[in-house]
This record gives sequence, C-alpha cells and structure tokens, in this order.
Amino acid sequence: MTSTTSRDNGCRPRPGRPRRFTGRAAAAVVLSLAGALALGTAPAPPAAARPATDPLARYHDQRLHWKSCLLGPDDTTGKELEQAGAQCADVTVPLDYARPDGRTISVAISRIRGTDTTHRAGALLLNSGGPGGQTIGDPPWVRSAMKDVAARYDVVGVDPRFVGRSTPLDCHWPTGSMIRGAGTGRAAFGRMVAFSADLARRCRTHAGDLLPYATTRDTARDMDVVRAALGERRISYLGYSYGSYLGQVYATMFPGRTDRVVLDGVVAPAGYGPRLLRGTEEANRHALRDWADWTAAHAVAYGLGGTRSAVLAAVEAARSAAARTPLRVGGYRVDEHVLPVIVFNGLSQDNPKAYGDFAEAVRDLRRAAGGRTVSPSPWLASTLKFVLTGDESVYGSAQTSILCGDVPASHDPETYWRDLRRAGTRDRLFAPVTKDINPCAFWGPPRERTTTIRDDLPALLVNATGDPRTTYRSARTVHHDWPSSRLVTLRGADQHGVYGVFGSPCVDSTVNAYLATGRLPSADVSCPAP
Repeated sequence: MTSTTSRDNGCRPRPGRPRRFTGRAAAAVVLSLAGALALGTAPAPPAAARPATDPLARYHDQRLHWKSCLLGPDDTTGKELEQAGAQCADVTVPLDYARPDGRTISVAISRIRGTDTTHRAGALLLNSGGPGGQTIGDPPWVRSAMKDVAARYDVVGVDPRFVGRSTPLDCHWPTGSMIRGAGTGRAAFGRMVAFSADLARRCRTHAGDLLPYATTRDTARDMDVVRAALGERRISYLGYSYGSYLGQVYATMFPGRTDRVVLDGVVAPAGYGPRLLRGTEEANRHALRDWADWTAAHAVAYGLGGTRSAVLAAVEAARSAAARTPLRVGGYRVDEHVLPVIVFNGLSQDNPKAYGDFAEAVRDLRRAAGGRTVSPSPWLASTLKFVLTGDESVYGSAQTSILCGDVPASHDPETYWRDLRRAGTRDRLFAPVTKDINPCAFWGPPRERTTTIRDDLPALLVNATGDPRTTYRSARTVHHDWPSSRLVTLRGADQHGVYGVFGSPCVDSTVNAYLATGRLPSADVSCPAP
C-alpha cells in the first residue's frame, strides 16, 4: 500500500524515485535493544534431513544459475544492480503447490552478497509492496540504508510471482490501475461498475489460467522455495506496506524459518483486502492540508496562493471543473474519475521533491480548468500515462489479481453505492476513491481461506503518524496484537515507508541496531521528524 509515484494507490515505498502502494501513483518506499528474536519453533531442518518423500524436493534443492542482471543497454535497474555488484537468478517454483509435478513458473531474484563472512547474519529478503511492486532492483539502496551492518547480509530482492522479471500475468488492460474515483451521482457510479466489470473480464480472458494462483499465500510459498534454494535454514525479512502483510503471512505459514523481521508501513490483517484503502480518508485529508501549507509557503514558485485555504481552493476548482467537463492535459482527458486519483497519488511522501511535483501537477490542472493549453509536468505526465494507458497493464493486473485472490469481496454493486452515499458530499476527493467499486466485485471466489495471522511474532514495526496509506492506527493495532513486537514511530510526518526512505537517523539507526544484534528494543521508540 510507494516523493509518491504513479503507482502508489496501494503500498510501495522507495527512496528518490517513483514508488508503488496499491497502484504506481508516483509511489515511494522509505535501537538499546533487549530480547532475542526467537519464534519459539524449531528451525526448518536442513535439506539433508528432509524426508525422501518431500514433494518439493526438486525445488528446494535446485541449483541456481547466477548471471548478470543487465538485460540490455536501456536497462536502468540492471545497470544499478551491476554497479552494486549484484547478480540475478531465476528460481523455479510450481504454479500450483497442490500439484508440484505440474506446470512451473519462474521467480526472479537479485543478490548482493555480504562481505563479512566471519560475522554473517544470513540472507535478508526484501519486498517493497504493491502488491505487484517490483523489488529486484532494491538491494542497492537497502544496503546503503543498512550502512555497516550490510556487510553481514546477503541482501536479496525478489520479484514475486507474476511481477516484474518473474513469469508475468497480463490482463491487457487499458490502464495500469484498477483505482478510480466514483464521481458524483448514480450515472457516474454506473460507469465505474462497467469499467470494473470490463477489467475483470479481460483478466478472465487473457490470464484465466493464472488467476487462481495469484495469491499472497502462494507468494509466501515461493519465498520459502527461495530460502531453501539459497541454502538458508532461516531468512531475515524487510517488508514495506503490502510487504508487511506478506511477511506476516510467511511467518505464519512457515514458523521457525524467520530470523529478524522488520515491517515498515504496517498493514493490519483485518483491514487487508480488495478495499484496503478504506479508513485512510482522514490521513489523506491531513496530508493534503500539510502539503497545502508547504505550497502556500512557496507561492512564488507554484502560484497556487499564499495561504492553505487558497491552495485547497485551487485543488477544488480543478476537481469541480473536471466533474463538469474533462480537462485537456496534453494528450489526455482528466475527468471526475481520474482527477481524485491524481490527488491521492500525490500524497504519500513527505519531502520537498514530492511536494513540488504535486504542486506542479495541481498548477497544470488548474490551468487546464481555465481553458489553457497545458503540457503536463514530468510527474503528472508519468501519472497520466500510468492511469490512462496500458503501458503498465502488467502492474495493475498482478496487483488486482492478488487482492481479489486473497480476500472475497461483495459482488453486489449496491453495497459500494451505499458506502458512497453514506460518505455524502463532505469528501469529494478521497471517499470516492477509497469506497469505489473495483474488479474484485466481478471475480471468482478465492481458492484458499484467508490466513489467520499468528499473534506472537517478535517483529520490529515502523510507521509514521501521518502515513496516508498504511495508517498509524493500523500499526498500533498490529503492535497491540503482538505483545512481543516493538513499534518505532516517526512523529509529525505524512510519510509512507520510513526506513532508508525518509531520512530519519533515529529510525534508521534503530532498525540497523536490530539487524546487527537480533535484539529488539527494550521499549517502543519514538522519533521526531527532522
């Protein structure tokens, strides 16, 4: 649930570039310790001790063929990995774990090996959220955030099944995200019902053979195959946003196979599912007000007004104009279903670069509302390309398939319409996004029951108080349910994804101390925003 990017409707943070959280909206990802991290269950037996009848033996014992991560001269991710000394491999996993001798797919991984073999802590697996976010390119910046402790770990990025360089799932959508605003009135909602039904139909048509296996539980099973193929008895784990939920599922399904677990931007299991954005409205309104204060202080640069109220009025003017007639922004049409998504996507990173990108976008939208010819700024152009073309269909296809495959959704459009009517007209920006219908209303039932998450995971939890994607309330809920966990709070920041992303020495040093020692802080830690 990842400055924000064009894919941040859900969960994905990453420093200094676009990030993704349930969409790629310009999304981003991101101590005195006591008590060893022990999960209370015996560690997984080594390969030699496994029963000869192990149905997954061919996967657990596979030999990985490490190779260059560079796919070609235009492969920026590959170049960054190559410069950092990473290598890549493809891990073979079964499509259906109930039929391990059947069809197989591949999961792409990258690895930067630790250099301090004397004090080796093992492998640290990463997931930066989404669902659907690519993680294979993340080891370089994560190692930078880890500072000296990085030398003790093999840092491993994993593109989950059907994501990035792994076997793809593509519904051939005309968009990169299922997320839209419901608009105003029953006719506008009817358009969203038809839009969502069409996206679901495309998935059945183009990827129906893969949909039953696009789940978090199967992704967790893949993680355990990766663990075994790397020759590790246990793995440490760093998961952002949706990746925090994946970590909870993995630790529940495979007790004893995790060592040090850091969950940043914490998803509460009870709130996870096709409508996981519900409940974030107030946090987004707060983030919008804080952005408006910053933009008002930079009125000369952006021309949106010198007060919070003036800047918010500029946003409302663009919204109301788009509700009357779609705005022309470059070659795109921005209507009442798209404009709220742009605003939502502009709010997940609390830093001047992200704030400035969003301010430029609002300036462009206001100019378009005034009838002027507009060439969109780079962030807005990227967001519109993501939302209004099929350029990143694979991202939205995988994300939606996982959400719909994990948790059942109501198939009655009236359920969503009633939610929207109860929200009323007080919030015309966020409630129409968080409460709208989506393709899961037209999906088949999940193949497996939702995972009941364990209540004894001694993890280190990290969250900002103003996180507009995975709210602070969500993190406190998980912390309450896990008495053995510790919560690191970044106070006073509207930030999604903190460790290694926001630039808090307090947060980063707390996480690194835990990764170095395996001991959780003796108490929760509170960090002020710089």
